[in-house]
Amino acid sequence: MKKLSVLVLILMLTAGLLAACGASGSTATGTDSPSEGGSSSGSGAEEEIYIPIISKGFQHQFWQAVKAGAEQAGQELGVRITFEGPETESQVDKQIEMLQAALDKKPSAIGFAALDSQASIPYLKKAQENNIPVIAFDSGVESDIPVTTASTDNMAASALAADKMAKLIGNEGKIAMVVHDQTSVTGVSRRDGFKKQIEDKYPNIEIVDIQYGGGDHLKSTDLAKAMMQAHPDLKGIFGANEGSAVGVINAVTEMKKEGQIVVVGFDSGKAQIDAIKNGTMAGAITQNPVGIGYETVKAAVAAIKGEKVEPQIDTGFYWYDKNNIDSDEIKAVIYE
Repeated sequence: MKKLSVLVLILMLTAGLLAACGASGSTATGTDSPSEGGSSSGSGAEEEIYIPIISKGFQHQFWQAVKAGAEQAGQELGVRITFEGPETESQVDKQIEMLQAALDKKPSAIGFAALDSQASIPYLKKAQENNIPVIAFDSGVESDIPVTTASTDNMAASALAADKMAKLIGNEGKIAMVVHDQTSVTGVSRRDGFKKQIEDKYPNIEIVDIQYGGGDHLKSTDLAKAMMQAHPDLKGIFGANEGSAVGVINAVTEMKKEGQIVVVGFDSGKAQIDAIKNGTMAGAITQNPVGIGYETVKAAVAAIKGEKVEPQIDTGFYWYDKNNIDSDEIKAVIYE
């Protein structure tokens, strides 16, 4: 009986100690996890800045370089970004779905490179109505909704490509163009910038064909081969983006026209770099894709904070060929 009383006493003391511990301490940290949309609940917790970046594609090295720049800015500025784009630059509907999904998360701001400058406007209006700043990059939209556009001056860049082409073919002869699309601002600007420069400055050069390959190198290859077959006296072809230019390079190689067709490209990537070094391509225009990604995130953060943002951010462009491809200036803006 005595043993039973001692046991009861021990149990009572233990229960009392446990109760005291529960009343005097807490195991909670007091920090709430941010929600998927980028906001945090919990008093005193700082709201997370979340910026989704929707690009025109994901397959080309150009977009990987833009992504790297955006991620660099995100780390430096302490904000969370996501980066995505459709598998090909012809998937307008897929890109619009990505844009809608991003807006559903109620982000702090959004970066957007439109495949179709008209189709995206209703969704950008939704962003505007919900006070979500839109930063256009690479390819703008035909609207004043974006706070700014971080991009290359594509008209001027493609005009420079036209000047280089003209010089390389002796200011006369037949040439053709493979362009990625005729719905995005970049596609239209690069086409028109090149075409206008040739027509305005070089009366003895004739553009005999313009085709659209959707930025797909396989389709662009077929288009370029068809051009060469239809015009045996063709002297040059301009490829207006990475996929277009790679397609032209492949076509020239398959048709065994190296040294006979002058190829001028746009953007960078290993295939173009190799083609310039081996002589298949004369040269190309490179943008500053890392800078485009960086400036997009930087402008988004400034807009979120209510700071002044210039309506246009010119990220620059450069001509590169075998003579300067190994220079420090060009190495900083080309990518593999």
